[in-house]
Amino acid sequence: MIRQDAIMTTRVSNQAGTGNPYIGKALIAVVMALAIGAFFYLDLGRFLSLTALKENRDSLLAFVDTNFGAAVGLFILTYVLVAGLSLPGAVILTLAGGFLFGGILATLFINIGATTGATLAFLTGRYLLRDTVEQKFGKWLGPFQEGFAKNAFSYLLTLRLIPLFPFFVVNLVSGLTRVNVGTYMLATAIGIIPGSFVYSYAGRQLGTINSLKEIASPNVIGAFVLLGLLALVPVVYKRFSGKSV
Repeated sequence: MIRQDAIMTTRVSNQAGTGNPYIGKALIAVVMALAIGAFFYLDLGRFLSLTALKENRDSLLAFVDTNFGAAVGLFILTYVLVAGLSLPGAVILTLAGGFLFGGILATLFINIGATTGATLAFLTGRYLLRDTVEQKFGKWLGPFQEGFAKNAFSYLLTLRLIPLFPFFVVNLVSGLTRVNVGTYMLATAIGIIPGSFVYSYAGRQLGTINSLKEIASPNVIGAFVLLGLLALVPVVYKRFSGKSV
């Protein structure tokens, strides 16, 4: 009798442990949809605009002066949410960081928030979509997955350095590949440094900025593109030399 009870308990535990993966995916999808829907329904994006930032500059500076630790924590948390949920406003947050904390500190705080948020988006996309995508398109994705995995760091670094590719798109697409989380985080953390510094440094001149186009000039974009191409040098070298790097 005791043995039968033990066997039944083990079976129940195993069933509870395995669960239904679709329920977990559905819950995560619903929570994300509600969060994104609340953002747009409550029009929270109005606080992440250049106009709002300039209008509240004095009160923001006063808050940072009196509550520096809390301000840093709120800034990083906000960046994590914006990046993790793929919400608009990351550029404005970067400008705000530079204005409030200075170029160097802002770049550090931005890196922590953006890398953490991007990793959450990466893991969410992988959990929700990768199995389905591989089941339906596995035959065509096989060679791409293999090639991307071999040069994942260089490819990801290039995508991060060149601002022509939307941040949230890179997060989602990377989640569908087989790149490991460590490589993804490292390439993201390094690749976003130049752009973060440029925009946060520009934030110090907040009073003179009237449009984001003034920051993303052709010369600045061209410099980012060159940095991105440099990141592909190891891949090109390996392709033509036949050596591993």
